[in-house]
Amino acid sequence: MPELSRRNVLLGAFGLAGLAAVSACGSTTSVSATADSVGQAEALRRRSGQRVVTARLNPRATTVDLGGPVVDTWAYGDSVPGPLLRARAGDLLRVRVDNQLPATTSVHWHGIALRNDMDGVPGMTQAPIGAGKSFTYEFTVPDPGTYFYHPHSGVQLDRGLHGALLVDEAADPGGYDAEWTVVLDDWVDGTGRTPEGVLKELTSGTAGGAAGSGNGMGGMDMGGMDMGEGMTSSLLGGAGDIVYPHYLANGRVPAAPVTLTAKPGQRARLRLINAGSDTAFRVALGGHQLTVTHSDGFPVAPVTTDALLIGMGERYDVLVTVGDGVFPLVALAEGKKGNALALVRSAAGTPPKASARPVELAGKVILSTDLMATDAVRLKAKGVDRSHDLLLSGSMAPYRWTINGKTFHDAEPLPIEEGQRVRLRFQNRSMMFHPMHVHGHTFALVGGGARKDTVIVRPMQTVEVDFDANNPGLWAAHCHNLYHAETGMMTSLSYQS
Repeated sequence: MPELSRRNVLLGAFGLAGLAAVSACGSTTSVSATADSVGQAEALRRRSGQRVVTARLNPRATTVDLGGPVVDTWAYGDSVPGPLLRARAGDLLRVRVDNQLPATTSVHWHGIALRNDMDGVPGMTQAPIGAGKSFTYEFTVPDPGTYFYHPHSGVQLDRGLHGALLVDEAADPGGYDAEWTVVLDDWVDGTGRTPEGVLKELTSGTAGGAAGSGNGMGGMDMGGMDMGEGMTSSLLGGAGDIVYPHYLANGRVPAAPVTLTAKPGQRARLRLINAGSDTAFRVALGGHQLTVTHSDGFPVAPVTTDALLIGMGERYDVLVTVGDGVFPLVALAEGKKGNALALVRSAAGTPPKASARPVELAGKVILSTDLMATDAVRLKAKGVDRSHDLLLSGSMAPYRWTINGKTFHDAEPLPIEEGQRVRLRFQNRSMMFHPMHVHGHTFALVGGGARKDTVIVRPMQTVEVDFDANNPGLWAAHCHNLYHAETGMMTSLSYQS
């Protein structure tokens, strides 16, 4: 893949143009996705006798039943979410992607600290997978945890193109009797609108309400789908730009929820993934408390809570001791109207209504910034070698979201060097929350906080994170609100050689 100037990368965020390596200032250049150092870093992850796990994904246009609403969409099969992929830490994962879509695509392995040329960002780490073409991703999965996969191409994530990727520990520590994985999503595709249509409306300059105020809280009616009308949250401030017609748990609307089963008194491990594009969810299980054990795959000091808030791209693992009966697992669309729903059943009983609102939703709510890493996964004490400030701002009209005042195609890469301890300061200067995601690394919230790859930065607040630069290449860092990223809120971390 040839080098090209950073300013020649013309398409923002999830739909990048061009290929791989980028020139940096001065006499140094960034490490491209094909550099020897990328292969060397992968070789250190691999070991003799490494188990190989194979899978195939077939992204294609299809029709999906969401439990009543039947929609035309794009998916990795005939259901949403896509196939569950599962491996053990240290395995070599080999996934062939046969693109049957009428457009180019890619697959990003969200949260995995993998080799750079398998990260799935077209124009940055690979060429896009053409319509009718195939590409095989092959990489070592180094860390156990709850992850997921999705495209990094245009606004394809806001279709049905996502699925869970679970990486098990070599020896399961146990402590639970049942395991449930719940993927949360906000849904618009096939309801008379498409994600591309939503993006066009947002960027058309016709948004009303607070348009032009710069607070990211404007409003616009889209034939029954409001855009940003009064969507605020006491926890998040501006809570999104789009009110979706459906909110899903494992691909089902609340009127036809999935059922998670266990026996009374059993302990269940619940893996929660927010694959939504514009919606944070407040999650609670009626009649129960939740004990948070992991955030973004890494263990945290256990905290018991009534509810938790999960931003786009975040994942939580929680333990729950199951009561006797049928209980609503409710994911309330934070600051919006509507919810996703699953049922937990351990005995006979009448299921709760689709609109159930457990009292726990109004109780203690945990955010990932409230959590502390366990001693085993804390970063070793070390001075900071390089710091970068990332000022987050934007507006509804024009619909434009920036880092340090620039959209992605105008921004210069942020230089780092292998072996450095790097600090990123996410400074939110907007009235909208931003779940900020860094590719290829796990960072630590400064002050002993959780190890993560995605963190909510609330309005007018600053979140500082540290990571060790030990995975060479060119890496994306962006807001995981899909529409913010697509219109500019993205930058890159560039290893220098």
